[in-house]
Amino acid sequence: MEREEVTTLSLSSPNGRSLRTTVPMSIVKMLKLKEGDKIKWEIKAKNNRLIVLMEPVQSEDVKQ
Repeated sequence: MEREEVTTLSLSSPNGRSLRTTVPMSIVKMLKLKEGDKIKWEIKAKNNRLIVLMEPVQSEDVKQ
């Protein structure tokens, strides 16, 4: 299944050096996400493009 979503980046805090965006509701529903859930991001380079894979993870699976 392919789907295209567009979101807008904003500063994570006034003095921050990172950006944040909103997870589109279609992805929230597909992955049954809720506030406080953790997401694992996997980023791969292929043919001069970045492929970003994301999946929800259980808190106990998160490496600190």
